Amino acid sequence: MEWLNYHHLLYFWMVAKEGTVTAAARKLSLSQPTVSEQLKSLEQSLGEPLFRRAGRRLELTEVGQVVFRYADEIFALGREMQDALVGRGLGARPAKLHVGVSDLVPKLVLYRLLEPALTLEERVQLVCREDKTERLLGELSMQSLDLVIAEAPLARQAKVRAYNHLLGECGVTFYAAKPLAKALTRGFPESLDDAPMLLPTDNTLLRRDLDQWFERRGVRPNLVAEFEDSALLKAFGQNGAGVFPGPTAIEDEIRSQYDVDVIGRAPEVRERFYAITVKRRLEHPAVRAISEAAKARIFAS
Repeated sequence: MEWLNYHHLLYFWMVAKEGTVTAAARKLSLSQPTVSEQLKSLEQSLGEPLFRRAGRRLELTEVGQVVFRYADEIFALGREMQDALVGRGLGARPAKLHVGVSDLVPKLVLYRLLEPALTLEERVQLVCREDKTERLLGELSMQSLDLVIAEAPLARQAKVRAYNHLLGECGVTFYAAKPLAKALTRGFPESLDDAPMLLPTDNTLLRRDLDQWFERRGVRPNLVAEFEDSALLKAFGQNGAGVFPGPTAIEDEIRSQYDVDVIGRAPEVRERFYAITVKRRLEHPAVRAISEAAKARIFAS
């Protein structure tokens, strides 16, 4: 077995952090050709490319992301050892929970889901990465992530071998800035006909369910804008651009944070949230805490 050269790993780690070989070489007080050569040696020893070019910068490949995660742990442990030897940082090192978050999951829901992991007796440090679900599942398959939180289950035909764990579900509430909400509350849901509406994009499960609900109710809202980012959708709604849907389970939080009022509810339109893991059972203590709290508190009703 070929032993890992930790000098090569350090050069790789610095390039990943700085984004270019030139910037990394400057930090390391080395020449650019030296860093490039050592980086090439590491890729050859691992048998995989670690970077791809993105304009003037370098970005990590999927394998590079895995290597970077381990390198980050290695050098963090080294710094911790140095601190311990000079009498600092003697406390227990917190375990890390690497969570992939679908960009379609509302941020307020996400906070309430993950909060229990921060209150465990054994300290846990959260590392959250937000991206498209498909890309996050690729990282999950390489065990760069401990779990993925998504608004839809992993499809049976997906290439990734993983398991869905339903955290909970709730109905949908329609919100708007106070003047608009006041005008539309009476006569709901018919009052939504021709009302300015802000919706998630049509590639989402929630959007398809909402479109079917509108059709069943004979309502044709005036679609003002579509969003992939749920926080951006709510920000537009907060400023009076239109009515927007949100999970009923966090109704109080949405009203308070965005200063909006409730127009009405659609309990038959369901929002569901899943933890996706590579293991059939939830073994990580923090992941179990997230699941148990979700079912007992957030989505109990």
